[in-house]
Amino acid sequence: MNHKVEQPEQNLPCQRTETQKARPPKKGFASLAKGHLHEIASKGGRAAHEKGTAHEFNSEEARSAGRKGGFAVSRNREHMAAIGRMGGAKRQAGRLGALRNGLAK
Repeated sequence: MNHKVEQPEQNLPCQRTETQKARPPKKGFASLAKGHLHEIASKGGRAAHEKGTAHEFNSEEARSAGRKGGFAVSRNREHMAAIGRMGGAKRQAGRLGALRNGLAK
């Protein structure tokens, strides 16, 4: 049997297929490296705190924000089920590792 496998055409980074659209070059802050953006943001945060205009969460505001976020996430039942499965799998893996190492009671 002589089966011929067709190799897909390889596009070089500078070549684009008909279905791909050319991306415009990044402008402004989007063109900066992440490290440089972080540096700029840090300077802005420090300046705001020195000036006294920076917002600081108190415990009540933080609690309220966490509650809102938790409520929004928990509405997605599939997401919550996936999180539960991951936690159960990790817990089981930890127990199995402890049994193998003779650390389990």
